[in-house]
Amino acid sequence: DNQSIVFFFFKQKTAYEMLRSLVGSEMCIRDSTYTGPKLELDQEVTREWVENLLEYMKDQKLLHKKYVLVLLQRIKNILQELHTLVDIQVPEGQEITVCGDIHGQYYDLLNIWKINGNPSKTNPYIFNGDFVDRGSFSVEVMLALMAWKIHDPNCIHLNRGNHETKNLNKLYGFEGEVVHKYDKTTFEIFGSIFQYLPIAYCLNRKVLILHGGLFSQDGVKLDDIRKTNRIMEPPEAGIMCEALWSDPVKEKGRHPSKRGVALGFGPDVAEKFLSENNLELLVRSHEVKDQGYEVEPNGKVITIFSAPNYCDQMNNKGAFIRFNGSDMKPKFTQ
Repeated sequence: DNQSIVFFFFKQKTAYEMLRSLVGSEMCIRDSTYTGPKLELDQEVTREWVENLLEYMKDQKLLHKKYVLVLLQRIKNILQELHTLVDIQVPEGQEITVCGDIHGQYYDLLNIWKINGNPSKTNPYIFNGDFVDRGSFSVEVMLALMAWKIHDPNCIHLNRGNHETKNLNKLYGFEGEVVHKYDKTTFEIFGSIFQYLPIAYCLNRKVLILHGGLFSQDGVKLDDIRKTNRIMEPPEAGIMCEALWSDPVKEKGRHPSKRGVALGFGPDVAEKFLSENNLELLVRSHEVKDQGYEVEPNGKVITIFSAPNYCDQMNNKGAFIRFNGSDMKPKFTQ
């Protein structure tokens, strides 16, 4: 069954054994039947290869399943080495770009890179979760993000969102899309990969980036996030759940969430958390904003959302943030 195949996929001793076992004879392809990018097991993912993949998918052509599986195996090897909270030092004079929800809007993702440049060592990105669901090109978004990460793990960083979960993928489109474009097994492997995504990044010990928000308990420290086991589907309560699901509210204190999971946290909760952890700013995503971003009144919490005209009906702008390592002050682009 699918679960057994996924388990087998991740327990194989080498990528070659995994792929040989999973691909099978039906996956053998002739050059005459497939004209897209190819990726052998030991082949380097160059910048040129990634750019060719982006152009190929731009024409709504599918990367062959064999090469999707190679990318999935390689990204798993990278993500499993990361901590639940990843610390990044942005050098003085260098900038990093933080993007919010993409939700399967592949052409808007390409537009971000057209405006702001492709990911590279000197132009790194953090994508703050919700890569998939809602939009029609979640597969293409994931393959693009994974390909850059494999090309250079330091040129792009991927945070988990509440939509990188199997339950939401069943409800909001990603499962159906993957099954339509590939098959159920490929979806199950994507779901297993999502479990290895970190749930928080900290920039220069000043800016914390997570998808949803803060916690139901006072006194949560960055080490508590670091120690959280993320290799699972999110539980219904606790640090992982709240990091993926919580929202800021205008009123002080903590409040029941409008979503029915996690909580709404007030500006006083944010200020206390940041002060106790010697942080200056919390950047989160998770909510569509008319201007693509919103700064809470206390200036301590920013929401960033990068999917313009969300679901083809919201008429919102998309935005991203750039931080310079010299001062770590946010600069917005819509």
